Amino acid sequence: MDALKTQETLEDLSKLPQRKFNKQKTLKEGVLKIIPISGLEEVGRNLTIFHWFPIKGKEEILILDMGLGYPDIENTLGIDYTIPNLEYLIENKDKILGILITHGHYDHIGAIPYIIDKIGNPPIYATPLTKGIIIKRQQDFPHQGKLEIHEIKKDTYKTFKIGSFIIDYFHVNHNIPDSIGYFIQTPVGNIMHTGDFKIDFTPFFDKPADLSRVVKLAHKGVDLLMVDSTNAPEPGHIISERKIMENLEEIFKKAKGRIIASTFASLLERIQQLIYLAGLYGRKVVIDGHTMRVNVEVAKRLGYLKFEKGIFIRPEDSFKLPPHKVLIICTGSQAEEGSALMRIANREHKYFRIVNGDSVIFSSSIIPGNERIIQNLKDTLTKQGAKIYHYQMMDIHASGHAFADDIRLFINLAKPNYLMPVHGHYFMMKAVEEIGLDLGIPKEKIIIAANGDVVKMEANSVKLTNEKVPSNLVYVDGLGLGSVGDVVLRDRKALAEEGIFVVIVTIDSKTGEIKTSPDIISRGFVYLRESKDLLNESRSIIKNIVAKNTQFLGDEAPIIQEEQIKYSLKEELSEFLFRKTGRRPVIIPVVIKV
Repeated sequence: MDALKTQETLEDLSKLPQRKFNKQKTLKEGVLKIIPISGLEEVGRNLTIFHWFPIKGKEEILILDMGLGYPDIENTLGIDYTIPNLEYLIENKDKILGILITHGHYDHIGAIPYIIDKIGNPPIYATPLTKGIIIKRQQDFPHQGKLEIHEIKKDTYKTFKIGSFIIDYFHVNHNIPDSIGYFIQTPVGNIMHTGDFKIDFTPFFDKPADLSRVVKLAHKGVDLLMVDSTNAPEPGHIISERKIMENLEEIFKKAKGRIIASTFASLLERIQQLIYLAGLYGRKVVIDGHTMRVNVEVAKRLGYLKFEKGIFIRPEDSFKLPPHKVLIICTGSQAEEGSALMRIANREHKYFRIVNGDSVIFSSSIIPGNERIIQNLKDTLTKQGAKIYHYQMMDIHASGHAFADDIRLFINLAKPNYLMPVHGHYFMMKAVEEIGLDLGIPKEKIIIAANGDVVKMEANSVKLTNEKVPSNLVYVDGLGLGSVGDVVLRDRKALAEEGIFVVIVTIDSKTGEIKTSPDIISRGFVYLRESKDLLNESRSIIKNIVAKNTQFLGDEAPIIQEEQIKYSLKEELSEFLFRKTGRRPVIIPVVIKV
């Protein structure tokens, strides 16, 4: 069946009468609390809790996804990642039955190594590629125990049970293979969760989203649809990967030298397209970037990448070939510090430099906030002789998230009684609300929640409550988890913006006098050699502060109020330096009594 007929058939199915919410004999008395710990009013850090409270019997918890987030660089200096808050899960870890994973992107699996052992190492349920990526990443955390992962066979649907939850699933398109959504039958109603999804009737290497499966599951009744909202403000249908492939091929036809294609390390669909085109046009492939190499190796081993034998070469072997025979696929499309493309641009890469004739492809959209640094990267590459291609010039990237009309189609197919947008900022979720209202879903049946909110589902209703659970950011800094808080981040921000001013005062404990002129160290504040007047005035203030806070008792040793001296140095120097420079550096007073 061709794509047009498939879409027409699905639209016919979507016209079936909407199922009304009714209490069936199979429904039990009790409450299901749906708690998005994180992943709402943001893109990333996804973790949702389904907590079943029966009238009689044991409470049960099912978790959906366990992802990390990427911090705001300007306000979280030095932070590697953010992860979901653990308080609720740790308090209830004896009730956790399992973790359902939708796909292998780090914003859905990346927090597993930081959380899993703290909540009792519950079993994980994931498709083969997702399982492979989770296991490979876990190798970076050898101190942790072995994960228990149950493999979900995507091509042979099989219902399974986790406690009181009955689990079905369906294939969706995304920009990584093996992506699925879930249909969860709970004791008080059925929940359909799309995961990250788009609808592509003509993908190049993947199969189309299994919307007939969605319709089949929807006939059981969808009491609550939790739908990806990331691209809900975008009108129309998302562009097909087949069109992306055609445009990428035009670049391969034109390029006379090397092609350097940068994309997300997890965008395996795009990596597959580039490898295919390399084979078609006689190019060998270098994969550059640690995370990308890891993902490619896992996908190759599991058969998710198709390629010609011998197509992959080492970076150093690329110099044995003419430029028009080389394709470099690398990380760095977001100008990430330390990424392969950034190292190439900064002339810090071990092997590669930009040369005239190189074509550089940015096959990704710009993450909000990265516009300036990506533009700087493009400028740098262009000055070095590269020809730049990016998605604003031609369609060489398609998002993994559905546009408005795709979301509209999915809602029509699912025919939910209640609608809850997820995975997106507030304005994205509100865009889903507008779609729902347009389709006739009453406003009171559309749930717009925030991180930490509690949504209560009973046998005849779904509603947002006034309850809240802890949902603040947890920072991952190197090997530290949660060791960096707001105070530390404020200090880092101040150090970065204002600099540091260290004052070292050595006081004779017998006489109370300063032994030598106070030492002053400045980093990121002023250049000391050019600020002699400022230093002299600062030293005068320091001497006055020491004198005011030292009591002389005749022949006895003086009382030197060390803590008061430190406090006064901070306060008075801060005011003085602000008057002189308009800046407030971090002042670190050191008082030494000898």
